[in-house]
Amino acid sequence: MPRITFHEEAESELNEAALYYEDRAPDLGLALLDEVEKASQRLLDNPMAYRAVDEEIRQAPVARLPYSVLYVIEPDKSIRIIAVAHQKRRPGYWRKRLRIGS
Repeated sequence: MPRITFHEEAESELNEAALYYEDRAPDLGLALLDEVEKASQRLLDNPMAYRAVDEEIRQAPVARLPYSVLYVIEPDKSIRIIAVAHQKRRPGYWRKRLRIGS
């Protein structure tokens, strides 16, 4: 059965973003976590549904907030999330995560 794993840095940036939003408005950080969870479930249901940003990386938008989940589909059909990236900041910073391993 396919599963989802997070690159260590992707998990950290998601937690940092959630804390940032939680400081700005009650429950907004929890909303980000919830929306990423929903996006993750959509990835499991149909991993090819989202646009490819290069040969192996796909990008799924996160509802309600300006974030995207960037992921690769592993040979065993599992999903590896390599970034939970703000859509307007530091484009492409996550590309190095593919070269240095998981």
